[in-house]
Amino acid sequence: MNRTKGDEEEYWNSSKFKAFTFDDEDDELSQLKESKRAVNSLRDFVDDDDDDDLERVSWSGEPVGRRTRPGSFQSLSDALSDTPAKSYAPELGRPKGEYRDYSNDWSPSDTVRRLRKGKVCSLERFRSLQDKLQLLEEAVSMHDGNVITAVLIFLKRTLSKEILFRELEVRQVPLRHLIHFLKEIGDQKLLLDLFRFLDRTEELALSHYREHLNIQDPDKRKEFLKTCIGLPFSAEDSAHIQDHYTLLERQIIIEANDRHLESAGQTEIFRKHPRKASILNMPLVTTLFYSCFYHYTEAEGTFSSPVNLKKTFKIPDKQYVLTALAARAKLRAWHDVDALFTTKNWLGYTKKRAPVGFHRVVEILHKNSAPVQILQEYVNLVEDVDTKLNLATKFKCHDVVIDTYRDLKDRQQLLAYRSKVDKGSAEEEKIDAILNSSQIRWKN
Repeated sequence: MNRTKGDEEEYWNSSKFKAFTFDDEDDELSQLKESKRAVNSLRDFVDDDDDDDLERVSWSGEPVGRRTRPGSFQSLSDALSDTPAKSYAPELGRPKGEYRDYSNDWSPSDTVRRLRKGKVCSLERFRSLQDKLQLLEEAVSMHDGNVITAVLIFLKRTLSKEILFRELEVRQVPLRHLIHFLKEIGDQKLLLDLFRFLDRTEELALSHYREHLNIQDPDKRKEFLKTCIGLPFSAEDSAHIQDHYTLLERQIIIEANDRHLESAGQTEIFRKHPRKASILNMPLVTTLFYSCFYHYTEAEGTFSSPVNLKKTFKIPDKQYVLTALAARAKLRAWHDVDALFTTKNWLGYTKKRAPVGFHRVVEILHKNSAPVQILQEYVNLVEDVDTKLNLATKFKCHDVVIDTYRDLKDRQQLLAYRSKVDKGSAEEEKIDAILNSSQIRWKN
């Protein structure tokens, strides 16, 4: 979609757009900062229309209603005016009130310098291709991203796109500025035309893929993503596009089914925990959490099964366990939490194992208000002694602290901890029994 003068003006006035700088050579230019010299308004610069109804604003934020001194201007909006500049000091020999237009005397270099300083200048006098390209070269030599972009907007308006693309193809700095500018204002059509001209097929494909963000209807978005699957992406991006399509396809099916179950009111999980939002267009991890929350026990053959999602999208064990743990702990389904970490060897013996550190398991369990008995079980599985003691002390797992100091034969620490438990409590009695034991050879 072609952008109007209002769109280009919005580029400069809106805080969501960022200007190009020379500090970052990344073609995506996603981290670029806006310079203080960002043009306040380009309407006068890019159009010939009168804009008397447009209120201009100075850098101080106040409307421009007067000039502060002869020959000075309060905004770059004035500096970019197509109206020829007037000298406010009458020349000798001229009747009072007559002014001479100096703008035709300015070279490309003078014009760029004035643009950079925010002074009045007109670009309309640069009519030949040679003059316009010289103006662009001068802007590039100034290393000022805003001035370069301002000149590019002028060239975009006054040159055919074929000539513009041809000239920028051999000028990489302004080419990067134009690509950044077109992305910022959302001129997808011209951006796609530019990538086609440059034969940058992968960037063309990525720009086409980004169009899905503008499609709100889930079914239409899904069909659009399907058209992206065969585009010339890198191998990694191709896999991402395929996964994105498959995930949305799954989400549409799950959403329709769950909406029906919820409205019917016959499924306990939906009655006790009504859904707060639709699952459509959610990230993969969010979808997995949703599935672990509402569909944890479903057979692997169903689209909403957590195990099915794990296999389909090759979710790593660590990510799957952390997500399932968070979902089941939120429901206080402690039996499911226990089963998540219990393994059985070929002799039938069970053991607790996890692809993540048990200290992370403890943190998640505590966040979801797990009972002390459950917390203690998992704190005991933490291998590092200092980490175990810190967690046990933090979450008041007294038995773990007492047993650990006993195993360390640290009488002094055990005595110190005795003062932290309630008097007459079972924990105090346990500590006293250990301290009075003749079978322990204390190290201190």
